[in-house]
Amino acid sequence: MADTRARHDPIGAFRFTVTFEDLPPGGFSDCTGLTLETEVLEYAEGGLNTHTWRFAGRTKQVNVSLKRGLVNRVLWDWHQSNANGDFRARNCTIRVQDPSGSADLLEFSLADAFPVKWLGPELSAGGNTLAIETLELAHQGLKRTR
Repeated sequence: MADTRARHDPIGAFRFTVTFEDLPPGGFSDCTGLTLETEVLEYAEGGLNTHTWRFAGRTKQVNVSLKRGLVNRVLWDWHQSNANGDFRARNCTIRVQDPSGSADLLEFSLADAFPVKWLGPELSAGGNTLAIETLELAHQGLKRTR
């Protein structure tokens, strides 16, 4: 009989850190795009009319988007430096922590990440929202390291 006293709650996604090598740490409110997708190749074998064979193809990753309140020029400068030909990719680590922030529960790494899009804040004189910047990163691979 299973032990029903032990709880295994899902990991919360609201407390996380994002760090880049050689950049000061920055707090982010959103991180999306931690996605891997394997394409499926189909082969129709001659004389076999009941089904097609399906094989795993290449696995690809999508761009990762990070959002934060605008506090400094660090992400802007990195994007502009790359756009001006001084290209620099950086490894990135994303750690998901427990609610108290005392323990890392999950860890993902992005190999050789580089900015491909910087989106500035939506400005409105009639509102009182924060100025949010979005940085979209391409990378050479996503790994779950914890």
